[in-house]
Formats: sequence, C-alpha cells, structure tokens
Amino acid sequence: MIELLFSVVGAEAGLVVLLLVRTPLRRFVLLGLDKIKRGRGPVAVRTIAPTVFIVFVSSLYSMEKIHSRARGEEGFVGLNPTDQVLWMRHLLEASLMGFSLFLALIIDRMHHYIRELRVLRKGEEAARKRSRKEESGDQDVARLKAKIAELESELAAQLTKPETAAAAKKRS
Repeated sequence: MIELLFSVVGAEAGLVVLLLVRTPLRRFVLLGLDKIKRGRGPVAVRTIAPTVFIVFVSSLYSMEKIHSRARGEEGFVGLNPTDQVLWMRHLLEASLMGFSLFLALIIDRMHHYIRELRVLRKGEEAARKRSRKEESGDQDVARLKAKIAELESELAAQLTKPETAAAAKKRS
C-alpha cells in the first residue's frame, strides 16, 4: 500500500506543478480535469476520499494504541523493536494519505480558480472590445459632425451667391 500511496502523491504533486507553471501541458491537464469533473469523477471522489480519510484515521488510532501500550502501567517503558516498526509504518501510511488528501484538495481548488480566471479574462476581453467599438463610434460621430458642419458652410456659401439663391427660389 505504501508504494501505491507514493505513486499517488507523486502523480498529484506532478499535477500541481503542471497547474502552477504555464506550459503547453497545462491546457491538456485542465481539459482532462474538466472532463473528469463532468463525468462520474465527482461520485468516485466522494467515495474514495472518505475511504482514504477513514484509513488515515485508522492509522492514527493504531499509532495511538501502540504508543499507549508503550506507556504501560508503570510509566513509559519504551517501544520494543516490533512496535517501533509498526509505529513507523503507520506513521508513513498516515503521512502519505494526509499528503494525498491535501494535494487532491489543492488540485481541485487550483482547477476551480484557473477556470474562474479564464472566464474573467474572457469577460475583460469582451469589455475591451466593446470599449474600442464605442471609442471608434465616438470618433465616427465626431468625424460626421465635422463633415456636417463643412457641408452646412458650403451650403451657406452657395446660398450667398446670387445665381444659386435665384435658382433655389425658382424651385420653391
């Protein structure tokens, strides 16, 4: 079981590193986590995590039983070599399970925050595009107002000419 726990902790640590560092693999890791969270992944996590936690607590309880046996009635007598080996094995198992549960929590939160950050960045980009369009629209309005003023001045100049004014009166 210790070899399995070491491999799980190593894989989880690798995932955390891949999520922390911006690499091409990060996108694939995020896609994989998205896919796992959409399928039966949450059900599996809800069954595996409590089971690992119960085994974790059981290891802690076994360590306490071994330690209380060493205390004895006449005070602390020390651990015999067999109890020392058992105590160390339970300590190693409990440590690895605790690290595994902790890294699983870290991976879940990092995935959530990276996904939320991606949504916020997309929203910010959309807002920037809208603001650029509004700015270009404001520039267009200013350009058109200048053109209207220019055309009005041309019309006024043409109306002041005697020939144009007479032609305008004939039309009306």
